[in-house]
Amino acid sequence: MAITKEAPDRPGPGSGAEGGSHAPHAHGSPDADTGAGASPQDSRGRHLNSPLLLTMLLVLAVAAQGPLRRVLAAPVTQSWMTVFVAVVVQALPFLVLGVVLSAVIAVYVPPSFFARALPKRPALAVPAAGMAGVVLPGCECASVPVAGALVRRGVTPAAALAFLLSAPAINPIVLTATAVAFPGNPEMVLARFVASLLVACAMGWLWQRLGRGEWMRPPERPSYEGLGKGAAFWGSVRHDVMHAGGFLVVGAMAAATLKAVVPASWLNAAADNPLVAILALAVLAVLLSICSEADAFVAASLTQFSLTSRLAFLVVGPMIDLKLFAMQTATFGRAFALRFAPATFALAILVSALVGTVLL
Repeated sequence: MAITKEAPDRPGPGSGAEGGSHAPHAHGSPDADTGAGASPQDSRGRHLNSPLLLTMLLVLAVAAQGPLRRVLAAPVTQSWMTVFVAVVVQALPFLVLGVVLSAVIAVYVPPSFFARALPKRPALAVPAAGMAGVVLPGCECASVPVAGALVRRGVTPAAALAFLLSAPAINPIVLTATAVAFPGNPEMVLARFVASLLVACAMGWLWQRLGRGEWMRPPERPSYEGLGKGAAFWGSVRHDVMHAGGFLVVGAMAAATLKAVVPASWLNAAADNPLVAILALAVLAVLLSICSEADAFVAASLTQFSLTSRLAFLVVGPMIDLKLFAMQTATFGRAFALRFAPATFALAILVSALVGTVLL
């Protein structure tokens, strides 16, 4: 009886040990459901997904090489690729140079320099800040944080806004790119300079006259503060190249599509009406959101439109587009952007039409 009593007692610890050895397996499925026990398998799955997907794409490309060859050999596709590559190759050097110079200014030039250099009277500070864009190259992506830094350092908002609008449009990189894109129309450079500067100063004075302090939220501190100069510089360059380069590719694709896919009769119908042409290219500039160092090459490819309508494209784009509206909202607040963006858009169209009529 003792043996029979001990017999069930001995397996007890053994069963407990065996139960302990099997416990992970017994509880493994619930843990797998919660993700605790399945992480190695999930990790292997994640590692296998990318090569598998690439292999499937390569197999699909090989299997469909016949149709792909026919598509690539089509005249429409060849025309599309020609325009796309031409726009990107022409614009890319100016884009990279502008981004590098913009990063130098944003990182190594203290915002207090601009506060000391501008006149104290707001009425005089506005045109001075507008003209400062001539010697301070940079794209519109850099002008928004720089303008925010100027406001934070005590510069009158009217002057900071004039700089925000003028710097991306009349700096030497942009004007040089415009001259290269329009070799047969040097007057386009002067027209872009005059129209952009007039819009920038007029918006600065308009804000000084009608703007209210509660409409503009105090700008946040720039992201490069607290970092080393070298790290901030290369971080700014990498971000702006990827950001602006993406918009350049989108803009080049849109220009190539307009040239190769959209029926010429549609474009000619819009181009034949001066007012419709100006409005169409102004809206297109807002939607495409191309960096100012590259927009001249996209405008130059739209040969069916008049020089005045293409001037509107070049004046509106660096001042207000989708990405700028988002950046202005994040920097100065929604109340500011909802008032400033529509006014800038309307004034840019009006001034472009007037300057184009006189100079072009």
